[in-house]
Amino acid sequence: MFGSIDPKKIAGMMSKMGIKNQEIDAKRVIIEQENGKIIIENPQVTKISMQGQESFQVSGDVREESISEDDIKQVMEQAKVSRKQAEDALKQANGDLAEAILSLS
Repeated sequence: MFGSIDPKKIAGMMSKMGIKNQEIDAKRVIIEQENGKIIIENPQVTKISMQGQESFQVSGDVREESISEDDIKQVMEQAKVSRKQAEDALKQANGDLAEAILSLS
C-alpha cells in the first residue's frame, strides 16, 4: 500500500495525525448475524483509535456457519434431541433441516 516507505516512518506519520494502532492477541473472531455466523480462525486483529473512535481490522481464515437459532430449535423439537445433538446434526447435514432430522430419527 505504501510501497517502499519504512514501516517506522508510517507509524510516526500516523502518530502525528493522532492515529494509534494496537495489535490484539485473539484466538478467534466470531461475527453473529441473524442467519448464521462468520468465524475467523487464526486472526490478526488490529485496533485503530482515531479522533475518539475505535475500529478493528481483522484478517485470517474465514468460514461461515449458516445454522440459525430457528433451525436448531426446529430440529430439537422434531427429533426430540438436545441442543448439542441438533447442532451437530445440522453441521453434518450442511444446514439441511430435513437431512438433519432424518439422521436423528
